Parts: sequence; structure tokens; C-alpha cells
Amino acid sequence: MGLRRSFRSPTGNRVPAPKAAPPFDLELSVVLADLDRGSREPLTPDNLAARQQQDAAARPRPTSEDLCADGRFEVTELRVPGPPGGPEVTLVSARPSGLVGPLPLPLLYYMHGGAMVMGNAWSVLPRILREWALPLDMAVISVEYRLAPGAQYPEPLEDCYAGLVWVTAHAAELDIDPDRVIIGGKSAGGGLAAALALLARDRGGPEPLGQLLLCPMLDDRGSTFSSRQMSGLGLWDLTSNATAWQALLGDRHGAEDLPPYAAPSRAVDLSRLPPAYVDVGSAEMFRDEGVAYAGAIWQAGGQAELHVWPGAYHGFDSVAPKAALSQDARTARTRGLRRLLAGRRT
Repeated sequence: MGLRRSFRSPTGNRVPAPKAAPPFDLELSVVLADLDRGSREPLTPDNLAARQQQDAAARPRPTSEDLCADGRFEVTELRVPGPPGGPEVTLVSARPSGLVGPLPLPLLYYMHGGAMVMGNAWSVLPRILREWALPLDMAVISVEYRLAPGAQYPEPLEDCYAGLVWVTAHAAELDIDPDRVIIGGKSAGGGLAAALALLARDRGGPEPLGQLLLCPMLDDRGSTFSSRQMSGLGLWDLTSNATAWQALLGDRHGAEDLPPYAAPSRAVDLSRLPPAYVDVGSAEMFRDEGVAYAGAIWQAGGQAELHVWPGAYHGFDSVAPKAALSQDARTARTRGLRRLLAGRRT
């Protein structure tokens, strides 16, 4: 299961990791053990640039032609106005071809993962289109937001917000229903989706129908029990997490006055948010911040659906897609999306 380490909190104090940790699911554990050592090494400031290059090589952007999958999907790249003073934002718009039924379509507005320092809007689409867009007859728009450390908070979030504002304002020409927009993402993208819901609420912006928060990256402080408990285990731990947050926040990492739009776990008011589907693993460091976020939504009188997958480490369904637990999680997410789409804003 890997080496156990102590860690330094954002304040610089060394804290020992708890002795016990939830065991990994057997199928997931076998796949984890077979991964090459490089993919399990923590992300650090020293190897960040090299890891970004490796990720770009391992996840090349598929072309629009590739994404069309021999005509199964319609794919368009859009360049839309970015935030004030910022560059244009690229949105990758996709939907199943030849849909029979009334338009406009519901929309999943999606932010990719990659710890805010890696990933792209194109490479996540094949799975999303196959697993969600086809069975749910929905459109998808994936956001190419700027990455840290080249761009720091609030730039990536402002890219996502500018795109959402443009999409809802141009819903008619995009053939999407502005009243049935779900914002979602995985890992860093899940954190961005949560922050986007907070920002849209407080700015009086677009009103999403729901949130899809998959193993969301919500808390920069690294102070939860699970963040210490899983230190040195799985594919993402405190060292990697602190590196990513530092790249995004710079000197504001761990600051007491950090706004909730930078790290949604800092939010003290989670009222008036769209219903949220929250999904984490029992054996990942993001477990407790995800559970706490769902709990805070409930305490604020909101609606959240929480799934904690037993023995799952961070990104388990991408690493081991054929595992029974991964298949169960994907089925539950599809059903959760269907329930969100069945809702109506009040």
C-alpha cells in the first residue's frame, strides 16, 4: 500500500500520520500495485514541471474528428470572451448525433481534473460522452481553463465563470436548456464546480440545476483526519496536494482570510446552492472534506447526495475502470445525474 510518511502542514508543523488506514478494495489494490513507480511518486515543486510535460505526453488532446467517433457525436470548439482583462476561453461543445426528441438539451458544464496543474478539456470527453451524454440524451461543454502555476487563483475559476455566463446567455443558439444546466467536475474540476456554484450564487449569475462533485479538491489546509490518515498511500497524498495548492494560491496558501471561491471548504454559508451529488472513496485523502461539504449543505438546509465508495483511492475508476467498484460508481453517477436532471429550479 506504499510508504507512510509524516507531513508538514501549511503552517510548517510536522504532524505524524495516524497508524491505521482503511484497506484498499482488493481489485483496486492489485491494479495499484501494477502501476509504474513514477506514477505513484508524490508531486513536488521540484518535479512539477516534469510531471506536467509527462501528463501532456500521456494525455494528448484528441482532435474534434477523433471525438466525433465516426459520426456518433457532434463536436465543436468555441472561443468565447474570457473574464475582464483575460484571454478568450475555449469551450469544447459535444452531444450525441441524431437525437430524436424535443430540443433544447440539458447540459453538463464540466471542469476536468488534474490538480489545477494538469489535464485538458478534450481528453475527458470520450468517457463523458459514452457514459453520460448517450444514455441521458444530454449535451456536454468541457472548459479549457488556465492551469497553475502559470495562472493562479482566481484566473482558472474566472475562466470557468466567464464560460458559464456566455453559455447560458447563448443557450438558444447552442440548443441547450438554460434551466437544466448541471455543473460538474472531478478532483480539481470538482473543486472548481463547487467554487463556481458559490460564485454564481453570490454574483447573481447563472443558476445551475445541480452540482456533480466527484472526489472534489475542496480544502487547501490539509488538516482533515483523512488527509493525514492516507499520507503516503494511494495515488494522491498531502505532499502532492500541498504542491498543487501552492501552485494555485502562491503566498495565499493556508491564509486565514482565503475566500471560499479559492477553496470551497472555507465557505461558512452553503445555503441557496443547487443540489449536489458528492462522491469520494473511503481510502483517499479527500474523503473527509467531501463528507464534511455534503454535511454542511445539509446543515444549511440544502440537498446533497453522498456516496463513499469502500476501499476506493483517489481516481480509482480511471485507474481501474473494469473493477466492480468502478462499475458500481459509474452506474450510481449516471443515476444521480438523471435524478438531478429530473429536478426543477424553484
